[in-house]
Amino acid sequence: MTNRRTWPLDTPGIAYGGDYNPEQWPLDVQVEDIELMREAGVSLLSVAIFSWARLEPREGVHDFGWLDAVLDRLHAAGIRVALATATASPPPWLTRKHPEILPRTADGTVLHQGARQSYAIASPVFRRYALRMTRTLAERYAGHPALALWHVDNELGCHVPHDFSDASAAAFRTWLRERYGTVDALNAAWGTAFWSQRYDSFDEVLPPLAAPTFVNPTQRLDFARFSSDEHLAHYRALRDVLREVTPDVPATTNFMMNTRNKWIDYFSWSAETDVIANDHYLIAADPEAHVELALSADLSRGVAGGAPWMLMEHSTSAVNWQPRNRPKHPGEMLRNSLAHVARGADAVMFFQWRQSLAGAEKYHSAMVPHAGRDTDVFRSTVALGRSLRALAEVRGSRVRADVALVLDYPSWWAAEQDAHPTEALDYQAELLRWYRALWKLGVTADVVPADADLGAYRAVLAPTLYSVTDAVAARIAGAAAAGTSVLLTFFSGIVDEHDHVRPGGYPGAFRELLGVRSEEFWPFLEGEAYPLDDGSTADLWGEKTRLEGAEAVRVWAGGPLAGRPAVTRRTVGRGAAWYVAARPDERGVDRLVRALLDEAGVTPEVPGLPAGVEAVRRHRADGTRYLFLLNHTAEDVEVPAHGRELLHDRAVTGAVGLPAHGSAVVREERPA
Repeated sequence: MTNRRTWPLDTPGIAYGGDYNPEQWPLDVQVEDIELMREAGVSLLSVAIFSWARLEPREGVHDFGWLDAVLDRLHAAGIRVALATATASPPPWLTRKHPEILPRTADGTVLHQGARQSYAIASPVFRRYALRMTRTLAERYAGHPALALWHVDNELGCHVPHDFSDASAAAFRTWLRERYGTVDALNAAWGTAFWSQRYDSFDEVLPPLAAPTFVNPTQRLDFARFSSDEHLAHYRALRDVLREVTPDVPATTNFMMNTRNKWIDYFSWSAETDVIANDHYLIAADPEAHVELALSADLSRGVAGGAPWMLMEHSTSAVNWQPRNRPKHPGEMLRNSLAHVARGADAVMFFQWRQSLAGAEKYHSAMVPHAGRDTDVFRSTVALGRSLRALAEVRGSRVRADVALVLDYPSWWAAEQDAHPTEALDYQAELLRWYRALWKLGVTADVVPADADLGAYRAVLAPTLYSVTDAVAARIAGAAAAGTSVLLTFFSGIVDEHDHVRPGGYPGAFRELLGVRSEEFWPFLEGEAYPLDDGSTADLWGEKTRLEGAEAVRVWAGGPLAGRPAVTRRTVGRGAAWYVAARPDERGVDRLVRALLDEAGVTPEVPGLPAGVEAVRRHRADGTRYLFLLNHTAEDVEVPAHGRELLHDRAVTGAVGLPAHGSAVVREERPA
């Protein structure tokens, strides 16, 4: 990995700010912005993300005067800048001159200029122009005192995760040559003996374009891998220019590690960024959106390897892109922000500083809303700034966890393909089902890749780990033998890295570890659910399973699989391996997770935590601990604590009171 800085920004405490788009505003508004930023305590802004057409209105003709003035004003106000490469949206003159840079869908539809991200990620023409703009900006602002961080492009892969243009097809063939070496090796990996798909040369290979019926699944899986890698190659190319010109200025790009965005393998990117940055937005219709937020924040920390990371974007209130864009309730913006900080963020930033008057995002909330200063939103912006200044000492501390949740992007891509036992499988939903049980118990988890070192964890949960290499399967088995309690769920270990079924019975790579053998999947039809012997029910999935060394923990109490094992456990060395060959309801999942944690000796951050209250700790190297408490309920509660509550600067002895929807952060001290 790169020698990532612990925290590379010269900002005091928790960095605070957001995207700033001064090119949308006249000078008098820009001057007022500085006054309001000082009032709010802003310390860091992302600038020039979508400014290419303004910075280079015609090819080779640049207008930097406005940006010079903006950076000078921000520096005079003591505000640092994450300066973007401005390459996130090519200007109209570029797409008009070079329409070949436009991306295409699988059915050949060209995605035209008029929105954003209208470029084919593998286009050498676009890459040449993007590198030129990046170098121009780097050389101009290399010595500017406001420059703290480079912000490369923006949300790479957000709108066009897969491009099917001619440039992409050519790059895909190059990627395949490097991966397989020979076309015979590709034929073997793709199983092209099926349906007469054998290739005689790499030149015959295409991306998985629209076809008469199911496209070769390994071709689709490799194209997903290629697409993630190609976005990374674009990031690297721009970052390398920045490192050449400004070797002492760190670089990042804003990931989208919400658990709905599956097409970028962020774990494979982590070594390439100097600090991990993430964008996260709540789904207003989800009554437990704060649980998904916590999972995404833990994923961000996992990609960062446990190091502090940046929340580059979230919203002060409503977003603009959901079917119904509900504003946030009082206290929700603070709780959302503190939930990210609790789980490792050392920066809290928003899209955007001032709410736009025109364009597709004009109804997206901002730190300064359309109604201006005299608003609940701006008062919340100022209050959050005060809260983050009160937490300055938390910066640099880290989260510790005894439990790991495995998230594997290739398994996600492959498990949700068509022509499978059920099309109702939702990998994200399965992750959330098991994570939610941990969250409700108040147990912190690291989210890690399948090839992570799992030996440091007491318990590991790996939902639907569909595609695994032999090495990953051996690593998981080794963790169990060394003392970890490992839980795997249905549709795990089924295929190798080429999406080839492992013969001999399911769950494939994990049969010996788990001590079970399933001869046939038994997916349930919509609306079907059957009882288990603990009183819970299960739907979606079952298996004709028999024990081969394991013991039954749950048995089907009815339905077509009555009497067969549904959940099993096998002692392995000093640990254990659990298998859930069903999809239990929430009560059943809660019971299984509690049993797993009890066996592993894992306890909650705060025993007896009231339902709906979130508790997470950050730890300093000197032993100082910070307890974050977030009340997501409409009831006042008390939580055991002792120390100094930092948000309100008050002593806490025995318990801290949390009002409905309230928050607290306690620097803990041992009772006298």
